[in-house]
Amino acid sequence: MGVFALVAIGVIALILNQPPLSKVVLLPDADGKAGAITIKTSAGEQLLSTAFGSASVDRQGGISSASEDPTKVSQQYASTLSARPTAPVSFTVYFEFGSALDISPVIQPVLEQLGAALASYPGAEITVIGHTDRVGSLESNDVLSLQRAETVRTLILQAGIQASMLEVAGRGEREPIVPTADEVAEPKNRRVEINLR
Repeated sequence: MGVFALVAIGVIALILNQPPLSKVVLLPDADGKAGAITIKTSAGEQLLSTAFGSASVDRQGGISSASEDPTKVSQQYASTLSARPTAPVSFTVYFEFGSALDISPVIQPVLEQLGAALASYPGAEITVIGHTDRVGSLESNDVLSLQRAETVRTLILQAGIQASMLEVAGRGEREPIVPTADEVAEPKNRRVEINLR
């Protein structure tokens, strides 16, 4: 066999043994469920919809799929997985009908949970979003929802959390938890959401 043939065989072996250009592994959420993602290239596409499903893309755009071992994924991608941010958490407090002050029942346990959770969030951001039910005009509900958010903001500040972490908004009746017809009172919609990320 000539030198040229050996070089050609070596080049082919090198091409065939190259790692994939890209690899995607679909990780489950904290509850074990996986979403879905479609990998597309000029050569085709592949849907991943199961936890630890993977797709590798070669240099020609070919896609091969597999199912990865969770333990091996944890070991192989340990540094990447450890760099993921902490998942956001949400807390909800409810208000009495028409009130921006009467929180039902009490907010103290929520403030304690929020304070405890803050330790896991370096550079934390907290959004406080007020909502109403559909009783009253759109304009009055916009005002009431913002007042509710401001009430909760004040209580968060009194609990010792820095103002620089907080952002406040009112959404009025636009984002109900329980969809209702206009002028229907719904206690679950009279709320303030506290989102920590």
